Amino acid sequence: MASGIKDKVAILGMGCAKFGERWDTDGPSLMVEAFEEAIADAGIDPSQLEAGWFGHAGNAVGPGAIPLALALRLHNIPMTRVENACATGTEALRGAAYAVASGACDIAFALGMEKLKDAGYSGLPAASRGPFYDATNANLTAPGAFAQLASGYAARHKVAADDLKRAMAHISVKSHANATKNPKAHLRKSITAEQVIKAPIVAAPLGLFDCCGVSDGAACAIVTRPEIARALGKTDIVTIKSLQLAATGGWEAQGSGWDSSYVPTTRAAAARAYKEAGINDPRAELSLTEVHDCFSITELVTMEDLGLSDDGNAWRDVLDGRFDADGALPCQIDGGLKCFGHPIGATGIRMVYENYLQLLGRAGARQRQQPVVNALAHNLGGAPFHGICSISIVGLL
Repeated sequence: MASGIKDKVAILGMGCAKFGERWDTDGPSLMVEAFEEAIADAGIDPSQLEAGWFGHAGNAVGPGAIPLALALRLHNIPMTRVENACATGTEALRGAAYAVASGACDIAFALGMEKLKDAGYSGLPAASRGPFYDATNANLTAPGAFAQLASGYAARHKVAADDLKRAMAHISVKSHANATKNPKAHLRKSITAEQVIKAPIVAAPLGLFDCCGVSDGAACAIVTRPEIARALGKTDIVTIKSLQLAATGGWEAQGSGWDSSYVPTTRAAAARAYKEAGINDPRAELSLTEVHDCFSITELVTMEDLGLSDDGNAWRDVLDGRFDADGALPCQIDGGLKCFGHPIGATGIRMVYENYLQLLGRAGARQRQQPVVNALAHNLGGAPFHGICSISIVGLL
């Protein structure tokens, strides 16, 4: 019977490019920026890599995984390109981790990159055909879809509009404050709750500061087995406790069983992730989280979907500071999507990068002062009612 990959895969090294409007560089150069940090952190030669996975949702560098091999000058090793909506980066990491866990190779890597600014998008690339397009229709926007999540949540739990707005504002203010301590974040200025609340509305009740930006970025992870990491001289070893993914079959939008107040794929993936990682009480056993805060309401609802707040109570936990950098369970201690933006292929690995640094005590000014034992990263792709969720949990061996 399958037992999962808990502690079978160690993260040997990680790297992350600076996120932002990177007009100064191109996609291959972003890949190199993240890769060079990762390979130096791993303390190995590139010739020791046996396979690579490239997470890329757009077409900034051409088709297939060949652009990754060309950018990194890696010859004659297997390269695979993956795309899985906003979970693309995590999907690349899952491929590399599964390859190592299966014994197919000793050392593999995953690299995610996106160059959205050059593509001219004011938001994420939109589907123009196929079943997802047919199901969501041509007029749906990301802010519109997640605004419905806010409306559904408020209606189900009878949360006053002003209370929900204050909670969403707190989330944005918190993330911006965290990002001021992160030199790799795109947006590094503090904001006030008043600015958030008075900002122009994008899709009610979501205002300008409730939405994450459009950025370029890249991130990389090199993985191996724990015994190999030790043989290479690593003493503090971060291992993957769980990697789980759930995709909807579309039932949320096909009947009246779903009320738009939560995200079913997150709840399904979280249950499997906790089981694989051996976590029975996530509120006590997780040290911090990175979640897919494409919009402030998404972070709020995700706290309940992950079991970190009681249903209908996350907005109170947010206002009480539970998820602040100095709170009981920090969320987006690096600034999150809100301040990094969301270059699709890079985001999932970028989140794990922050958790990795925190576990090793290498996060600098934003380092969590309490011991960091287990850290979770969550991606939500598509839309709340037609989407995919991936969850990774990493911790010290």
